[in-house]
Amino acid sequence: MTDVFVHESSYVDDGAVIGSGTKIWHFSHVMAGAVIGERCNLGQNVVVMPGTRIGNNVKIQNNVSIYEGVVLEDDVFCGPSCVFTNVNNPRSHVSRKHEYRATVVRRGGTIGANATIVCGSTLGLYSFVGAGAVVTSDVPDFALMLGVPARRVGWVCQCGVRLQLRDGQATCPECGAGYQETDGKLRQIVPPSSRG
Repeated sequence: MTDVFVHESSYVDDGAVIGSGTKIWHFSHVMAGAVIGERCNLGQNVVVMPGTRIGNNVKIQNNVSIYEGVVLEDDVFCGPSCVFTNVNNPRSHVSRKHEYRATVVRRGGTIGANATIVCGSTLGLYSFVGAGAVVTSDVPDFALMLGVPARRVGWVCQCGVRLQLRDGQATCPECGAGYQETDGKLRQIVPPSSRG
């Protein structure tokens, strides 16, 4: 591990892999078998369990546990105290480690503070889960998800700005990216021209 900052109050177990430029702040624990990419930032009181995969430039805010079976692709943002699960029907007296279900957050996804992501879900590219939402199923690319249970209430640009569609198309007022909605899915048809 070169060029990695680990606060003196945190633990990184032997066998964890951490990319250069990553920072791990107070009272955190990265366990053996976890893989964390480059330029990540793990806030205070973050736990990263074995068998997890975290991409490059991922921001994990305070009080988040990344359980076995969770994959965070590049550029993912996890807000403070957001929650991942890995078993659908946990019981203290019944071991269900063989029933762990995968959760994948695709590139650029954002999870707001105190949101809960129920295991077995895939959150699409650049999707945005609002604070306090509870995700119980797959989330489309660029979807804005709010509520309990979370429902798609709109679309967001790759840069995070809410899009206004007209006749199935939208142009981001901030970065200029263009989008097309077809059959309930949104795809980018013009790349961003700036990163305002």
